Amino acid sequence: MTAAESTASLIQSVDWAAVAPPTIVAVVGLAVLVADLFLGERNKHLLGWFSLAGLAAAGLFLLPLTDSDREPRSTFCLSGPGETACSYTVDEFTLVIQLLVIGGALLTALLSMTTLKDARSTDKGLPEGEYWFLLLSSAAGAALLPASRDLATLVVALEVASLPAFALVGLKHGDKRSSEAALKFFLSSVTATAVTLLGVSFVYAATGTMHLTELGAKLGDVDGQLDTLARTGVVLTLVGFAFKVAAVPFHFWVPDTYVGAPLPVAAYLSVVGKAVGFTGLILVTVVAFPEYADVWGPALAALAALTMTAGNVAALRQRSTRAYSAVRLLAWSSVGQAGYLLVPIAAAGYADRNTDVLESTGATVAYALMYAAVNLGAFAVAALVGRTKALNRVSDYRGLYARSPLSALVLAFFLLCLAGLPPGIIGLFAKVTVFSAAVDAGLGWLAVVMAVNVVVALYYYLQWTALLFRAPEGEPVRHRVPAPITAAIAVTAVLGVALSGAPQLVLQFAEQGVR
Repeated sequence: MTAAESTASLIQSVDWAAVAPPTIVAVVGLAVLVADLFLGERNKHLLGWFSLAGLAAAGLFLLPLTDSDREPRSTFCLSGPGETACSYTVDEFTLVIQLLVIGGALLTALLSMTTLKDARSTDKGLPEGEYWFLLLSSAAGAALLPASRDLATLVVALEVASLPAFALVGLKHGDKRSSEAALKFFLSSVTATAVTLLGVSFVYAATGTMHLTELGAKLGDVDGQLDTLARTGVVLTLVGFAFKVAAVPFHFWVPDTYVGAPLPVAAYLSVVGKAVGFTGLILVTVVAFPEYADVWGPALAALAALTMTAGNVAALRQRSTRAYSAVRLLAWSSVGQAGYLLVPIAAAGYADRNTDVLESTGATVAYALMYAAVNLGAFAVAALVGRTKALNRVSDYRGLYARSPLSALVLAFFLLCLAGLPPGIIGLFAKVTVFSAAVDAGLGWLAVVMAVNVVVALYYYLQWTALLFRAPEGEPVRHRVPAPITAAIAVTAVLGVALSGAPQLVLQFAEQGVR
């Protein structure tokens, strides 16, 4: 390639339509930060509505990209002899994850409006301008990550999504529990980032490229002297992402972080934060490192078994009268759910190399969509109960049906979805698709472990569900439900019911893969 041709390959037009969703979220975040300087305390609530509008606009800009007849759209590309490597690609996989991220951020924003309003009347208030800026910044990084197709962009997107989340967790003024949670989250995440960067540098040293598609080809031709370096890089990169997805034994930060964070932030981390970690894990394993499937396939299978077992056993041991036990139970439940999400990715390591690289992980995407809707709904009801029961214990939910029948019915539905029991049909079908992925890959032992864990999880989900309909202690007191929380509960309930009535809306990804 001549110097002129090399210069020409670097001068290119940007596909602004393709990059619009994360760009809009980032621009709105900056606008909120600037507007906060000029708004008085009485008008700070306008920042929340502006943030909601920005997230909704970003979601609308996904619609022009959904034309199924079009080829994937790529930008920021480098052209070489006979091949083109791109850093940003919008395909079906990207769009599905971006929809999950932006939708999750929207629901988090709805919950946040009530939390921020309640915090204004306390000494431990939350600075609204900083809160919305940090939430939007994290959402922008999370929306960028599924489109990232080189290791540098992937790591940058991961950190843009993670760094604001540290601050969100520790944003409660004067709250020691919040500060401790933020510190644990920060230290674990920084360790994960350092390990990931070391792994990425080893992989780059062995191959000379950062682009994921090129890595998939070049790792098969690594010089024998560099093979150990490449394998070490793959392992270290996987360890870094294992921290991000809260896989055992890198899960220790989860319960304390969820308890110490504002409840909407805990909901955000449980869904959007988890989606970011699993998206990155899918991209580095099945796209960048297929040649080392014999390394990461068994490793992820073992992590899946350990994660689902540790999460469900810890959730089972939660005492209903312990302070914040409801949030802790949801936190440990999310660790168990992470184990289920790991199963199809592990199965991809045993799949036929001739299949589409993302086909075998479609079950993870389908399960993630189900989990996002119902888990955000469960956190929304927890936020409602937490307004009157500050300690948010599981025992505080006793007799919820007498105080708020609709909230109790909706929470019961969400818990049954997570357990995989009717009428939560989508939860049952999602678990069956994950189970099938393990069986089809020849991982019968992992399918057995998953089946045992599903039975274990039934106990604590059903125990909490039964508590909702027991006779309340004392006279039930009814409270007005704020409109934003009502909207969040309603949206997640409608999604859960719609997906249970038409599960093919998400299960198509498990059957056909995400291309």
